[in-house]
Amino acid sequence: MSTTSVSNKDLIKNKFKDLDIISNHAIVFSARKGLNTKVFYDFADIIKMPEKKLAFIINLSARTISNYKEKRKNLEPLYSEHLLKLIALFEKGEEIFGNIDEFNYWLNKPLWNSKQKPIDWIVTSGGVDFVMEEIDKLAQGYPA
Repeated sequence: MSTTSVSNKDLIKNKFKDLDIISNHAIVFSARKGLNTKVFYDFADIIKMPEKKLAFIINLSARTISNYKEKRKNLEPLYSEHLLKLIALFEKGEEIFGNIDEFNYWLNKPLWNSKQKPIDWIVTSGGVDFVMEEIDKLAQGYPA
């Protein structure tokens, strides 16, 4: 096996192995403490998403996150929870689709012959849960 294959496999799982995202309970418990902004920037980088777009998805502005970083302030629990759920979602997506690029491709494809794309749903915590359910269905062999 080549070194490239190893380094491109489980990027999210390896990068965020210290975060407890195994269950919704664990996510909420971790979110209550607040996340360091480094997690936000590292996640944006690893999933190849512009920081401005990721900030929009978690309902913050890129400037607000930059201010948090400058003040060395953790993200508030609401935003931390959303970010942790997104990390769990992308970890599952990477696992099911094989890599982040394929998962990003799927996120941007319309669902059920509609105009709605999975990425449109992840701007809320419940939407992340919905997309996670769709990925679980795909993993079980159901069309999504």
